[in-house]
Amino acid sequence: MEKLISNTRVLVTGGAGFIGSNLIEALLLQDNEVVCLDNFATGSRKNLLPFLDNRKFKLIEGDLRNEADCRKSVEGIQYVLQQAALGSVPRSIKDPVTTNAVNVSGFLNMLVAARDAGVKRFVYASSSSVYGDHPGLPKIEEETGNPLSPYAITKKVNELYAGVFANLYGMEVVGLRYFNVFGKQQDPDGEYAAVIPRFIKALIRHERPGIFGNGEQSRDFTYVQNVVHANQAAALADDPEALNSAYNIAYGERITLNQLYNLLREYLSEFDPAIATIEPLYLADRAGDIPHSLASIDKARRLLGYEPMYSVKVGLKKAISWYWENLK
Repeated sequence: MEKLISNTRVLVTGGAGFIGSNLIEALLLQDNEVVCLDNFATGSRKNLLPFLDNRKFKLIEGDLRNEADCRKSVEGIQYVLQQAALGSVPRSIKDPVTTNAVNVSGFLNMLVAARDAGVKRFVYASSSSVYGDHPGLPKIEEETGNPLSPYAITKKVNELYAGVFANLYGMEVVGLRYFNVFGKQQDPDGEYAAVIPRFIKALIRHERPGIFGNGEQSRDFTYVQNVVHANQAAALADDPEALNSAYNIAYGERITLNQLYNLLREYLSEFDPAIATIEPLYLADRAGDIPHSLASIDKARRLLGYEPMYSVKVGLKKAISWYWENLK
């Protein structure tokens, strides 16, 4: 049975972002008080508009790099769902210093603030990028390789810091290694837009999306509502063995970018038949990208009770319906 947080006070850092805003929506529907900490560096104020008149929602416009903002945000909080970060492998390659400042120093500030405030549990977003150059498939939590980007390093350091804080200070921490999350409110614009919203936007506009490499790279794409479920399962897990560990959060299957493109084109052509004839553009390989990704979710199933409720195809159809209404 799905575990749901209810009737408590939760902090979502990065709540104006894609995953964060989906978490806030669910938590408010479940009768929680929700605090959002965001500096709007990558998040969107538009994502928070549905919540601003809700008396159980509080926005703190602040920055992880500011210790006072972190301390203010955790006052009276039971659960921290730490989503705030500077994402994107290419962004981190272009600007490793800022990525490190936000993702490492900012993460440490939040850990300290949560420790000092006595929060019940700290659940944080890690990433499949921590597997680096390890060739094994599916990815198993205990077997990681060398990071391939500054972003991957920051997520690995997050896991190390979380482990140290659990061991030294007795904090309850759980890390979630997200695999290629997609869904409504994911930004299709900008230099670092994720592949699914970028493809969808281009196709809606009758443009040819660019695919880096030959399109045979494979990914374990994960619909955002599976991630919403995983965060709550991690916050509420009652098995002591579940704590102070990191988990793969994915669907547990992989498809190639070419297969993904064909599915998107097929589903979008139901709204606009002209999309069915649009072919992609193949571009040079992109630095820092891994060729294949597939998660084992056995550990999350066993210790967190995580069970993905939405397949990639169902998630794509739901996402496309949202983008069609919001982009056309």
